[in-house]
Amino acid sequence: MKIKYTLLHKDENSNARYGSLQTNYGTFETPMFMPVGTKATVKSLTPEELKEAHSGIILSNTYHLWLRPGEDIVDKAGGLHKFMNYDGPILTDSGGFQVFSLVKNKEKDITEEGVHFKSHIDGSKLFLTPEKSIQIQNKLDSDIAMSFDECPPYPVSYEYMKKSVERTLRWAARGKKAHSNPNQSLFGIVQGGEFEDLREYSCKETVKLDFDGYSIGGTSVGEDKDTMYKMIDYGIKYLPTDKVRYLMGVGDPIDIIEGVIRGVDIFDCVLPTRIARHGQAFTREGKINFNNAKYKEDFSPVEEGCDCYTCKNYTKAYVRHLITTDEMLGGRLLSIHNIRFLIKLTEELREAIKENRVLEYKEEFLSKYNKKNN
Repeated sequence: MKIKYTLLHKDENSNARYGSLQTNYGTFETPMFMPVGTKATVKSLTPEELKEAHSGIILSNTYHLWLRPGEDIVDKAGGLHKFMNYDGPILTDSGGFQVFSLVKNKEKDITEEGVHFKSHIDGSKLFLTPEKSIQIQNKLDSDIAMSFDECPPYPVSYEYMKKSVERTLRWAARGKKAHSNPNQSLFGIVQGGEFEDLREYSCKETVKLDFDGYSIGGTSVGEDKDTMYKMIDYGIKYLPTDKVRYLMGVGDPIDIIEGVIRGVDIFDCVLPTRIARHGQAFTREGKINFNNAKYKEDFSPVEEGCDCYTCKNYTKAYVRHLITTDEMLGGRLLSIHNIRFLIKLTEELREAIKENRVLEYKEEFLSKYNKKNN
């Protein structure tokens, strides 16, 4: 079955949307934050813990699973859901972002056929094409697969970005033609960098290919916040209202709110688990750092009022003890909290959309956030 997006309500004062996305492995409401399970696991968390955090969908990475354990192993296991014992919706990215971060010479290594690069594991030479990326994802059997796109750095010249957008469109058409899993949906990816006309062109041409959903790519790659928000604005108005919209690689709470206001439905980012491993936690007053000595005798929860497992069972003092003694449980507990924090944020945004008060919610959130002095 292909996914089915249903628009349930649009905020009267912004472009924010409340909807639902039906997949083979369940239906979830949007907006939704999607935890990242790069190597078929959200770092240190079990599928049961993800469900307890109310995760609607998770992401896994095509590049990493291609190298280890290999798509054939996952296929023999019965697909990614059975391999990792996760019975909720899964999206796989194309591997493009990782591949392009490994390219040494973009003029030489990025060709019309595909991309030459070296494995981050052993340095062996690899070659990934749009067709190969789709074939890997077909075998992984995720609910949603992603087109293989070129991920230019920021900034680049207008001329380079124009050529990149054109190539991404040709690759999108090739990938769509190669897609052969009838139970898997395929998303197109919009690029164009900071250039308004290229974003518009990329959107319109990608939509002509008629994908099951659309992703906004090329953001959160080093640009300032205002530029990122303009990148979203430049293209999203040309995307169809009856299909889901996914903003790739964005997980800062303020950026999620800004994305929702602009009409984005799904977000993903490694941020909540990455900062957790470094002893940091999201709270309504901003991020706090448990390496700070002031939490040594603080016997309150990580965040008062939070309904996550960590906050219901442990204190700041205990979590700080774990972090400062390099106990792996510390990172696990903060990962649970941070993921629940972002999912709860999208839950609250859904309610605000239904009540036509998203802009008021933003002001209320910002009035408290970043007040905490670590």
